[in-house]
Amino acid sequence: MTNDKSIWQADFYRRPWQDDTGQVLWELLICDAEGGMLFDHATQTRSDHRTGNFRYEAICPQAAANASWLVEQLQLAASNSSEFFSTTPKSISPSPPYQGGLGGSESVTGQTKLALPDTIQVFRPQSLSLIATAGQKLGITVEPTRRTGALKQWLRSRIPQYSTTGAYNPLAVDKPPPVPLPENLWGDRWRFASLPAGDLEAAFKDRPLPILDMPEFLLPLNLGLASTIAVPGIIIYGGRKSMQLARWLQAAQPIALNYVPGELAGLILEAGLADRWVVATFSDSEAIASAQTYAQRQQQSQGLHFLLVQPDDSGMTYTGFFLLREE
Repeated sequence: MTNDKSIWQADFYRRPWQDDTGQVLWELLICDAEGGMLFDHATQTRSDHRTGNFRYEAICPQAAANASWLVEQLQLAASNSSEFFSTTPKSISPSPPYQGGLGGSESVTGQTKLALPDTIQVFRPQSLSLIATAGQKLGITVEPTRRTGALKQWLRSRIPQYSTTGAYNPLAVDKPPPVPLPENLWGDRWRFASLPAGDLEAAFKDRPLPILDMPEFLLPLNLGLASTIAVPGIIIYGGRKSMQLARWLQAAQPIALNYVPGELAGLILEAGLADRWVVATFSDSEAIASAQTYAQRQQQSQGLHFLLVQPDDSGMTYTGFFLLREE
């Protein structure tokens, strides 16, 4: 982690499983974002994972899926996280298994107790309310964000366990159709742009921008991008509304700005947990060609791109810069 605060990532949602009585089962998964060891109580084995120093999982029937159950599980997770491994795996007392038969497992690393976290990050809108209620009771901040890479990687690795009766995507989130940006935010104009990956950090990181969203894990160097790779972006000239637009974007938590082809092509902003906004539409061939280049460059840059808000094209003043990548 980059600071002293402990951050967990969690998902609590129904799975394509049923117990012996036919009740749908809900699964709780908790991890942090560092590399660690996973201990499986069922097999009494451990394995190396790079998606969490700490992992905890538990299952309950749908009738028990509530905030009180979550409070108990979060306390158990914090308690069990004090266990650790030496070179030889040691037995860890598991959390009480669900009576229907599916138990839990935890993964831990290190020799210091991991107490309740300062923050729990949640990417699924349907999980947010229950986890937020449980977090409030325990004094834990719950942060809605799509940027839960460790948890999503763990979920991807579990797809074979979920897909017992057909296709099931544990990362799927219902997304509403995109809506236009509020009229009071429209800038004067916009354009496509690009910048060599090697110049991106120097161009913006140390500038006195009022709003700068440039996460360390998205920096080109940390993604292993060659310095010559063109990182695509969109520049919006906001005029007098430049600061208002940048502040709105900051509050909306932008994740990606994607080109969507069609008879009326456009740029769709993915933001928040599942929000989608129409930033621009166009049908002329020149704009479509530029948009296709923009999308191709996104693929070449591992999805990395940017959104820059500035009052005009003088190049003297920038209002907001957002480094983006689809989760």
